[in-house]
Amino acid sequence: MSTLHSQRSPERATAIVTIQDGFTITHRDRIIKVVAKSQLPAIYETRDWTDAGGLMAYGASDAELYRRAASFVDKILKGAKPAELPVEQPTKFELLINLKTAKALGLTIPQSLLLRADEIIQ
Repeated sequence: MSTLHSQRSPERATAIVTIQDGFTITHRDRIIKVVAKSQLPAIYETRDWTDAGGLMAYGASDAELYRRAASFVDKILKGAKPAELPVEQPTKFELLINLKTAKALGLTIPQSLLLRADEIIQ
């Protein structure tokens, strides 16, 4: 097994980073399948991707985003003016690693990265 670092030639991509948008969400399963077939390691933005078989995800916690959104809705329903509410940025991020996918790709995830993961999918 190779490590997370690829031994491929510099003319070819050695990894994939996705940006989540309507297109990639719609075609998530197909993207994961094509990426797996290409034998490239990939990192995604949310846990949905690792749950569906993606290698890794790093991004804002969905649960925290929804909780904060609910707080904004509550304030608006109680009369707050949306334009007067503060702009917030995510404060909680998650690193998820799918070891089953890593094994299928022939990758060994470094222990230092595994120790930083919020969740490891076996």
